Amino acid sequence: MTDTFHTVAGRAEARFEVQGSEFVGYVAPVDTVEAAEAFVAEIREAHPDATHNVPAYRVPAGEPSADRAPGDVMLREYASDDGEPTGSAGKPALNVLQQRDLRNLAVVVTRYYGGTNLGVGGLARAYSRAVKEAVDAAGVVEEVPHERFTATCEYDDSGTVRGILESEGVEFEASYESDVSFAVRVPVAEADALRDRLRSATSGRVELD
Repeated sequence: MTDTFHTVAGRAEARFEVQGSEFVGYVAPVDTVEAAEAFVAEIREAHPDATHNVPAYRVPAGEPSADRAPGDVMLREYASDDGEPTGSAGKPALNVLQQRDLRNLAVVVTRYYGGTNLGVGGLARAYSRAVKEAVDAAGVVEEVPHERFTATCEYDDSGTVRGILESEGVEFEASYESDVSFAVRVPVAEADALRDRLRSATSGRVELD
């Protein structure tokens, strides 16, 4: 099983008209079901007056486990027609992601009805096109599986922990309250070694969740 996968390089959108109806495809890279749902909610809130906001996503169903290879991830696939005729919108949108073997991403296709019924076939083509063009606009990249953990320490150790995270070049966000917490995103293959280094550098004082 491969330990890499393909996703989009960043957020993007694409828009076009079909017989008066405006279609806008939005795509974003996401790592979790929660992030995917948040993106869908964000687009729906941005277009409350749209006739339809059709979502689809393919994301890991949970954190990688020790008994599975890093690339052997259970995927959560979801799509909704959001009021369009059954099978005319959500499934075609999801099919694009499946056919291109893309994961860790979410799409939403917003439609403003233009007064002409497109039929199931016409809708399927339009929703597929919106996803394809949004993905093309974003660009496809090869990624490695990541996991997240939180490192919490006292202020005396925070400089040491931060220095290690910066030297490793991993993504993190720091929160300075009564203690200091670092929300870390790291490639799965490097996670255990990073945790060991943090424990060693702080003589075990850092808490890892």
